[in-house]
Amino acid sequence: MTAKKAAKSYFYGTGRRKNAVACVRLYPGKGEITINGKSLDEYFGMETLKLIVRQPLVATDTVGQYDIICKVIGGGLSGQAGAIRHGLARAMVKADEEAYKATLKKAGFLTRDSRMKERKKYGLKKARKASQFSKR
Repeated sequence: MTAKKAAKSYFYGTGRRKNAVACVRLYPGKGEITINGKSLDEYFGMETLKLIVRQPLVATDTVGQYDIICKVIGGGLSGQAGAIRHGLARAMVKADEEAYKATLKKAGFLTRDSRMKERKKYGLKKARKASQFSKR
C-alpha cells in the first residue's frame, strides 16, 4: 500500500464551468502549464484567459512550484479557462488542505459556477425570444 502511494506523485482535480469539463493534474515542478498537449500561451490567445487559469496559484503564492497538466473538453475558451481554474483549485486543496483551502474558498475558486445556457423552448426562436407580435 505504501509503495503505491509513493508512485502517485500528482494531485488530481476536476473542474466544470458551463459545458466545459477539465481534468487537472498537479505535479511538483517548475511552473509549466500544459493544456491538451499545448502550452498555456499556445492554447489561450487572450491574456485575460491566461490570468483566469493562474488565479489560484497567484492567490496562494505558489507560482512556479507546480507543473500543471490539463485535459479539457467541451464549451468555449472562456468556459474552459473557468473549468481549469476550478479543477486547479480542487487539486491544490488535495495537495495541502490546511494551507490553501481557506484562501481558495474565500476567493471563490472552489465554488462550482452553476450558470448554464437556458434550453430552447418549443414555439420560440431561442430560449426566450419569440416571433414579433402584431395585433392586426
